[in-house]
Amino acid sequence: MKPTNKIGARLWSSILMFGLFGQLAWVVENMYFNLFLYNTISGSPEAIAWMVACSAATATITTMLMGAFSDKLKKRKLFISVGYIFWGLSTLSFAFISIDNVQVLFPYADAVKVAIAVVIIMDCVMTFFGSTANDSAFNAWVTDSTNVENRGKVEGVLAILPLLALLVIFGGFDGFVQSDQWPLFFFILGGLITLGGVIGIFLIRESNVESSHQDYFKALIHGFRPSTVKENKNLYLYLAVMGLFGISTQIYMPFFIIYIQRYLGINSYAILLGAVLLGASVVSVLVGRGVNGKNKSRYFVPGLGIMFVGLLLLFLTRSPIWVGIAGFVMMSGNLILTAVVSAKVRDYTPLDKVGHFQGIRMIFFVLIPMLIGPFIGAQVIHNSATFYEDLGVLKPVPTPEIFLVSAILSLLVLIPLFFVFHREKEASK
Repeated sequence: MKPTNKIGARLWSSILMFGLFGQLAWVVENMYFNLFLYNTISGSPEAIAWMVACSAATATITTMLMGAFSDKLKKRKLFISVGYIFWGLSTLSFAFISIDNVQVLFPYADAVKVAIAVVIIMDCVMTFFGSTANDSAFNAWVTDSTNVENRGKVEGVLAILPLLALLVIFGGFDGFVQSDQWPLFFFILGGLITLGGVIGIFLIRESNVESSHQDYFKALIHGFRPSTVKENKNLYLYLAVMGLFGISTQIYMPFFIIYIQRYLGINSYAILLGAVLLGASVVSVLVGRGVNGKNKSRYFVPGLGIMFVGLLLLFLTRSPIWVGIAGFVMMSGNLILTAVVSAKVRDYTPLDKVGHFQGIRMIFFVLIPMLIGPFIGAQVIHNSATFYEDLGVLKPVPTPEIFLVSAILSLLVLIPLFFVFHREKEASK
C-alpha cells in the first residue's frame, strides 16, 4: 500500500481501530495501573514512579529492537496483529494480582513488597507486547502509509484517541473501578484488546515498507551515531522538544486521577474528566484539519501558551467547574503540541529506517519523560506533606504544586524550538 494524499475508508478504519484499541491499553497502563497500585497495594508515590520508569525503559528497548526487526522483515501487519493479541492477554492477567493471592504463593515474604514487584514485572511484560505492536509496528505503519501532506490530519486524529479511550473507559468501565471490581475491569479490557488483534489479521493492509539494507545490529546503533544526528539535526531537535514537553507532562499525569479523587474530593471524576476530554478532542480535530503541509510550525507557540495557562489555572483553582475549565484549556494546548510535534517527527524520519527510528522516538517520547517526570512529581508530593488515612495507613496525596512545577518546566521547550525554527527559516530562503 503506497502513501497517497487521499486516505481511504479501509486505511482510516485501520488507523482508528488500532489507534483506539492501543490507547485503551495505554490508558489502563498509564493511569489505571497507577490507581490500582495506589488503591489496592501501596500508596507510595515512589512505587508508582518506579513502575512508570521501568515500563518506559521496557517500551524504549522493545521499540528499538522490534522496530528495526520489522524493518528487516518488512512485515508490519504481523507485528501489529500478533502483538495486540498478547498485549490484551497480558493486560487481562492483572485480574489475578492481589495481596491475598501473593500471600498464598509467598507465605513467608512481605506480601505488599512482593505484590509491588509483581505489578511492576507484569507491567513490563504488558509493555513489551504493547510496544512491539503499537510503538514500533503501528507507528511505523502509519508513517509508511501517509505522507507530508496528510500527516497533520492523521496526527490530529491520533492525538485525540488517548482522550477518546479515556472517555470510553470512564463511560463504560470506570464503574467497575469505583466498586473495586478490578478483576472484571481487567478481564473486559484485556479481552477487547485481544479481539482487536484478531480483527487486524483481516483488516490491515500491509504497507510498502522501504527496504533497509543495513545490518540489523548496525541499524540498532545507527540513530546514536554522531553522523546520524548531524545528518538529521531537525529530527533530533524536534525529538528534544518532545522530550522536554514529555517531562513536563509526566510530572502530573501519573497522579492526575489520584489528585482529583483524594485532594479535591471529587469521586465522580469520570464525569468531570469526560467533559474536559470531549471538549479538548473537538479542539484537536479542528486544529488538526489545518496542520498540514509546511504550516505546522505556526501552531507550536500558541499550543504551548494555551497549555501553560491551563496548568497555572489547575494550580490556582479548586471548585469542580473551574477545575474542568482549567483542564480543558491545559489539555487543548497539550493535544495541539502533541499533534504538531508528532507530525514534524514523522516528516523528518528517514523513510528507509522508519521502524528503527521508532526506537529513537521512544527515547524522547517515553523513556526520558517517564524516567524524570514522575520522580519530580513524587518529590513535589512528598514535600507538600499532605496525607490521608486508609485502614490505618497514611498515604501521601498529590497537591496542586505538581501543576505549577509542570508549567515552569514546560517553558524549556522554547530552547530547541528556537534552534529548529532558525534552521527551517534558513532552509526556506
